[in-house]
Formats: sequence, C-alpha cells, structure tokens
Amino acid sequence: MPQEPGPLFAELVAIMARLRGPGGCPWDREQSPSSIAPYLLEETYEVLEAIGEGKAARLREELGDLLLQVVFHAQMAAEAGEFTIGDVVKGITGKLVRRHPHVFGTGEARTADEVLARWEAIKQHERQVNGEPASALAGVPQTLPALLRAHRLQEKASRAGFDWPAIAPVLKKVEEEWSELRSALAAGEAARVEWEFGDLLFGLVNLSRFVGVNPEMVLTAATERFLRRFHYIEGALAKRGRIPRESTLEEMDLLWEEAKRLEAERDERLAP
Repeated sequence: MPQEPGPLFAELVAIMARLRGPGGCPWDREQSPSSIAPYLLEETYEVLEAIGEGKAARLREELGDLLLQVVFHAQMAAEAGEFTIGDVVKGITGKLVRRHPHVFGTGEARTADEVLARWEAIKQHERQVNGEPASALAGVPQTLPALLRAHRLQEKASRAGFDWPAIAPVLKKVEEEWSELRSALAAGEAARVEWEFGDLLFGLVNLSRFVGVNPEMVLTAATERFLRRFHYIEGALAKRGRIPRESTLEEMDLLWEEAKRLEAERDERLAP
C-alpha cells in the first residue's frame, strides 16, 4: 500500500530538528549551508546516475538522500530565523499553481510547446515584478556543468525566437567551426585553438538539441563505454602478465574492438 506522504514528511522534518537540537548528533549540529553544499551536489549526481541505471529501488533511495539535503538546509534556515520547510513547500506550491494557469485557472495550452512558452512568459513577468534581470536567458546557474549550461541557454534562446529554422544550417555551422579549428591548429595559434574549440563544442551542443539528445547525458554514457572497454583491455592484458604501458597500441586497439564486439553481442541478446 502506498504510504501517505504527510505524516512521513513531518516525521523526517522532526528527526532533522532533533539531530540539530540539544543532545543531537555532534556532526549534524556543527554543519552549515556551505559545509554541506558539496553533499547536495553529490546527491544530485547520484540521483541522475540512478535514473540512468533504470532501477526503481536505487532511484527511490537516492531521491530520499536528496530530499534529506533539502530538509537539512531548511532546518538550518529555520534556526537562523530566515524561513522554514513549510515556507519552502508553500513557495513551490504557489509557483506551480501560478505557472499552470491552463490547469488551475482559465488559461489554455494545448501542446507541450505552448506550456513551455507560457511558463517562460510568467517567469519573465515575475522577474520584472521582483526587480530581477528580465533577460530571456536569466535563471540558468553559472554552476551548472558547461555542456548542460550551454544546452539550457540555447533552449531558452530558442523559446525567445532566436534559433535556426531547421537542422541543415546547424550542421553547416558545426562543419564551419570544425574547419576553423583545423585552420587554427595548422597555424599553431594556441589562443585561437582554444577559442575555436569552444565554438565547436557550443555548436555540437546546439546540434544535440536538434537531434533530441542531452549532451551531458550522452557524454556521460560515452565516458562509461570508454571506461568499460579500457577495463576490458586491462583485464585481457593482465591475463598475459602485462599492463597497457608494456603493450603496443595495435594490440590494445584489437582488444578495444573485441570489447566493442562483445558489448554489441550482449546488447543483441538483451534486446526484446
């Protein structure tokens, strides 16, 4: 039977208050928002990893760890007289209602694109009312990973009407940036190489939007494939009594291709 969230959430909040209170946990009592900030980031990435694994039990556990960070920060704010976890819940509840007038009001939005456009328009209005920057690109944290930040900024620019009409000019732009990078490399201009490399990456992120992939997630997946295949190489070489540094590139390339073939065969067996 599904658990009622209200009493369980109240219990979590009470436990956190006790851990921070007199006679509570020495470690919890000495923490500050800045000292536990790294844990918030770590737990967020563990949630993303659990999503990638597709395992419900792991995702449930990691979401709990992430929720703990929210309650922890709110408890410290309450102790400082700034706000409470109730204020946090009230704030996000109000925001969801305000930004979904097509559900909770008289507005209309028949497609997901219309919902996003209305959401951004409401956010813009809220920023203006609060005296915040009203740029269409506002609200994307500088602390996001570079690929993800580029992707989010490009999405926002697209919703503001600043975007290519089709994929063909995007591909052309990527080819143009690749050509400019090759030219900079040939000229041996270090500063220009760095600049053009950045432009090429930005162009590839833009292309990722048009082909419907998240650049951060697909790069993570590619990195994991590299890790698995390199571990295969190390394992195969270890059976021969050697390590990569003692082997030829040709030998390791053969093992790399063997690892790819075994992965493909495994994926074919697991396919429905």
